[in-house]
Amino acid sequence: MKTEEALAQRQWYVVDAQGKILGRMASEIAKVLRGKHKPIFTPNVDVGDFVIVVNARGVRLTGKKLEKKVYYRHTEYPGGIREKNAAKMLAEKPGELIRLAVKGMLPKNRLSRRLVTKLKIYPGPEHPHEAQKPQPLAIDA
Repeated sequence: MKTEEALAQRQWYVVDAQGKILGRMASEIAKVLRGKHKPIFTPNVDVGDFVIVVNARGVRLTGKKLEKKVYYRHTEYPGGIREKNAAKMLAEKPGELIRLAVKGMLPKNRLSRRLVTKLKIYPGPEHPHEAQKPQPLAIDA
């Protein structure tokens, strides 16, 4: 397994989320994280690339999802269920909104927990990964 991972050349991509629709953007990001855009794709090996998302505050949701979509979490205490709608989540933690969307599009296993660490999200236009020379990732919408 180590040899296949060593063969995978890791690229860095940057995505500008300003004005992009959340779900369409998240599906493209999940595809790149998983490595499905490469000819050496193997389902059980991490051959994906790194993705940097900038301007996370500018992501869009269609329809009435801003008011109606609800995110739940539990504090692990009895009666500790907490809920937050998408508008509040976008205002407080825009990166978490994108991370949850991408994580939901990855398979539910150990490999996906490692893949989601290659996703870097920043609310503003700056990011500290200039040394990796990220290339822009074209996402329509």
